[in-house]
Amino acid sequence: MFSDLKGRVRDADTGHLPTELLAGLTVALALVPEAVAFAFVAGVHPLVGLYAAFIVGLITAVFGGRPGMISGATGALAVVMVSLVATHGVEYLFATVVLMGLIQIAVGVLKWGKFIRLVPHPVMLGFVNGLAIVIFLAQLTQFQVPGTAEVGAHGMSGGEWMSGWPLTLMLILVVATMGIIWVMPKITTKFPAPLAGIAIVALIVIVFGLDVPRVGDLASIEGGLPMFHLPMVPLTFETFEIILPYALILSAIGLIESLLTLNLVGEITGKRGGASRECIAQGAANTVTGFFGGMGGCAMIGQSMINVKSGGRTRISGISAALFLLLFIVVAAPLIEQIPLAALVGVMFMVVIGTFAWNSFNIMRRVPLSDSAVIVLVTVVTVMYDLATAVVVGVIVSALTYAWNNATRIHAKRYDTPEGARVYQIQGPLFFGSSEGFTELFEPANDPSSVIVDFADSRVVDQSALTAIEAVAEKYEAAGKTLQLRHLSHDCHQLLSKAGQLIVDSDDDPEYEIATDYSVRTGILAGGH
Repeated sequence: MFSDLKGRVRDADTGHLPTELLAGLTVALALVPEAVAFAFVAGVHPLVGLYAAFIVGLITAVFGGRPGMISGATGALAVVMVSLVATHGVEYLFATVVLMGLIQIAVGVLKWGKFIRLVPHPVMLGFVNGLAIVIFLAQLTQFQVPGTAEVGAHGMSGGEWMSGWPLTLMLILVVATMGIIWVMPKITTKFPAPLAGIAIVALIVIVFGLDVPRVGDLASIEGGLPMFHLPMVPLTFETFEIILPYALILSAIGLIESLLTLNLVGEITGKRGGASRECIAQGAANTVTGFFGGMGGCAMIGQSMINVKSGGRTRISGISAALFLLLFIVVAAPLIEQIPLAALVGVMFMVVIGTFAWNSFNIMRRVPLSDSAVIVLVTVVTVMYDLATAVVVGVIVSALTYAWNNATRIHAKRYDTPEGARVYQIQGPLFFGSSEGFTELFEPANDPSSVIVDFADSRVVDQSALTAIEAVAEKYEAAGKTLQLRHLSHDCHQLLSKAGQLIVDSDDDPEYEIATDYSVRTGILAGGH
């Protein structure tokens, strides 16, 4: 899915400290406008977003499950926070972020992060494409006249758009940045291409005094070190009732985005595992952030891609990105505020191009229609609503599609034994979706007195399957006939034993050494052989 990017990653000189530090510097520069914009979305001071980017980025870089992954304040979380801040104030947000972190730590300790593997590949493609589009839309705000833009959930607002020469100059600088990023790897891989694009375009703007929007036009990023701060909220059950729903939603969104980004970075760098560790790291980062006046955060796919493309492969790049960001806030704010937004927009546009799974268009022509629909659905829902909703919808649709496909596969081969018994050899899984089709396979009125149901090519999966077996057994009992179940696996045998409705006696098959024969009657079952 990301073969070109994988090639560039392998070719990058990632073993040298300068490469890691320069990658971290590039990420830190890209983090500044993002953190400020997402703070605006949440309705809090820009420093609240910047402190979150620093603290979350630092802790997850040190303790996270995937070296090279970048975390910070994100729009997916900010759009949930805005109503809490508007209704109850920023102190309730800090308390919510603390609780959010504790929930994420619990998820990591319980190792629930492993369930991210249930996300199908079409959902992953939709996630990547949707996030690429969201990143693109978020940059369009920078093409509005400073002071008129109101940052929305995905960067869109009703501000006044640039026109004439200011728009032309902005576009020229954006294209120039993209051109530099494209050409730079052909010249050298010792210096991160995105950083080169930012530096060269910024130098041109400053030297020639070009009148273009700069970082300082968003807001001042100057501030001191983050200070420990207990959330000023009443320690009452009423407060807990207020913050718990927000904390649950934020923790779920944060973990879903972080774990999907972890998988994405792992696919690019060839690493696996670390889901539970990432959950704990994200939780610890958010808990600490809440006590230091930050808005919380999670993994950032855009900045993670910048880091990987720039050669950042170890924890050093993520740690240095966080420390550079703190340096910008405390010492270098006047200098950073002079960087033209066009350069940062150009970097993010290249991230969009590199992140979007362009081969998904070819994949959609080859895979089943249902998978293509899931890719499009997840992409659209990610753009229109949020990532967590999109992933949940995608997983549900994929699961229902899988269930339907398997429900239609249930069938049986019938033959008679020399002893006069009729054998139904079941093909396909027996579960809630196929239970009705299973019961329709049998003809109790026309079958001989002894009937054998062979599950060698099937599996009894759930309670609906047990109910279907019991229903068939009752029909044969009513007809005065005997029903035998054969070749049930050990776990299927356990399901029957735990049902409480059936009594099972089993004997090991002397030839195959597996439980093979179960005779079923309502309330009474006798051994098969």
